[in-house]
Formats: sequence, structure tokens, C-alpha cells
Amino acid sequence: MRSVGCLVFDGVRAFDYAVIGEVWVNRASRPGLPAFDLRVCGPEGARVRLGGGLERVPDFGLDALADCDLVLVPGVEDPSAVRAPAVLAALRHAHACGVPIASLCAGAFVLAEAGLLDGREATTHWALAPELARRFPAVEVHPEVLFTGGDGLWTSAGVAAGIDLCLHLVRAAHGQRAAATIARAMVTAPFRAGGQAQFIPSPVPERASDPLAAARAEILASLDTPWTVRDMAAAALMSERTFARRFTETTGTSPLRWLLEQRVLAAQRLLEETDLPVDTVATRCGFASAVSLRPAFTTRVGVPPREYRRAFRGREEA
Repeated sequence: MRSVGCLVFDGVRAFDYAVIGEVWVNRASRPGLPAFDLRVCGPEGARVRLGGGLERVPDFGLDALADCDLVLVPGVEDPSAVRAPAVLAALRHAHACGVPIASLCAGAFVLAEAGLLDGREATTHWALAPELARRFPAVEVHPEVLFTGGDGLWTSAGVAAGIDLCLHLVRAAHGQRAAATIARAMVTAPFRAGGQAQFIPSPVPERASDPLAAARAEILASLDTPWTVRDMAAAALMSERTFARRFTETTGTSPLRWLLEQRVLAAQRLLEETDLPVDTVATRCGFASAVSLRPAFTTRVGVPPREYRRAFRGREEA
């Protein structure tokens, strides 16, 4: 994945546009990354008005979207606004040409208006999810996740979840190391477990300190330990019930599911960066063997560990 098209038109959110630039524009502080070619595409010759009073003249016309390896649709300031027919037609054409398309935040409304999300799972900002479901009943809206998709179409939740999706797309195409390098330069996490549930307003009182942070750090430093919920709760100096409840409130996922995600991420890094046998990778990350690593890894990454290592090495050589 080299050429990335960023679609701009009147009403695009400036923050989402900036996120795409931060992730996909090459910088001297990120050596070793693929040479991304970010193409800002929009109505040809038109000055596009972004949110916040900013303006941008696209470098490429709408027809250039079909020649990209990936198309990104930023969120929009007004989800209820009707998009120009030419913008929707360009998205449909790019999708028909096999170009993967991903939207950030309320950009899901644009994909839905183009008819690309009919019969598919999608998400958007939790506050906009009911409106997306109402306006587009053929779309299966999941407001609880940070991003969702596959088979060439992706959608993400609000604001920071757009960063999550962009890093996921980098990780899928170029490996964990590339995604981590970009995340480090942006001073953000390369992967966040959980979903939007942790951000939806709830009656959970604020606490002066979070004892869960130290527990998570201890767990990440010793993934090869056979952690149980009881062990994790003890590290946080909590009862099991209190720990499980507060952990889910904070991260949007259960302790054991979070632990499994972290172990798979650690396995990805070792498969990419070392020549350790897969059995050794498995045990270092907390799995009993390569046999037990394989189903968890395949479910979350999409390919078995050995195939992932071969594919990643192939991308590096290319």
C-alpha cells in the first residue's frame, strides 16, 4: 500500500483531514517507513471549505481515487448534509475498481449515502450512531466498537478512533513495526483494546487515582506469566469483582480479552523483529505452545503466525 487518496469536499472536518496527513505523510523523524504517496483528491479546480474556516485546493481530481491503493474519507461537520453526486459517484467507482475505502467518524454517512454500506457492519461516533441507523436501515450499525470493516470497506468511531483505524490499516499492510513507528511519532498508542463503551457518558464517579494503570504495566512486562483475573486483581489491590467491573468500565473490554489482545500484539512484534522459533514466540507471549497461539493469532490478525512472518518479510524485501 503506497498511494493513499484523501477525499476532500465542502464540510470535511479539519481534524480528520489532519489525522490522515499525520499518519500517511512521510517525515524525517520516521525512518524505515514505506514511501507513502498521499494524494488529496476532490472536485477538480474547486477550493474546498473545511471545518473551522480552513480551505484547501485538491491536488488531484475525483477520478484519481480509482488509481489509489487506499481511499480515506474524513468525517464531516454536518452528517445530514447532502453530498455532491460527483463525490458519491467517485466513491462508488473506486470501490467497483477494487480500491479499499475507509471512513473516519461521520464519514460513514458519506459511504452510506453512496450505498456502499448496505448490508454491512459499520460504526461512527456513538452520539451519531442512532441517526446513522435511522437514515440508513440497510446498514448494520455497531456503536460499541472503535472501528469495523473488512472486504474493502472500513468505518471508525469518533475523533481518536480515526487514528486507531489508520494505524490498523498501516499495520495490516506494512506490519506492527511501521504502525508503532508512526504511533510513536504521534505520541499515541499503536493499539487500543476495547470500544466506545469506555467513552459514553455513564454515572461512574471519577477517581483521584487509577490503580489499574500500574497493574496493566505489570502485566505487559510479564506476559509469559499465567495471569488469572485473581492475579490481576491482586496486582491492582482490588477484589476480583471490583477489578473486573472497573477494568471493563475503563477499557471497554474484559481483563482476559484485553490480555489476549496484548499477547497477540506481542507475538506480532516478535514475529516481525526476531528469528525466534514460533514455539518460543508463543511461550514468551504467554501461550503454552505454537499450537495454542495459532487460533488466537489467526482470529485477530487474519493469517497464521508462520504465514504472517513470511508475508511481513516479503513486504520488507519489496
